[in-house]
Amino acid sequence: MKQGIHPAYHDDAVITCACGETYETGSVKKSIDIEICARCHPFYTGKQKYVDTTGRVERFKQLSERSKARQATIAPKKARIRKSAEDTSAKKAE
Repeated sequence: MKQGIHPAYHDDAVITCACGETYETGSVKKSIDIEICARCHPFYTGKQKYVDTTGRVERFKQLSERSKARQATIAPKKARIRKSAEDTSAKKAE
């Protein structure tokens, strides 16, 4: 192995969760901040925890509603176009 290219390893690194829990471990970083740990994760606690700090869920819901409204206005237009195309092809067949 080459000497001097590896990061320093800390045996006393601390992982801090947003819920306040701290763990001591070994890492190349002295301090690590995390959002969810084994103490507060829904899989281990059995409770639902809603994490949406950037508003992505609301934005998705808004886009979904706009899309549904748009589809409602487009569907009748497509039906009219389809019907006129069928009428045109029926007239050509006669």
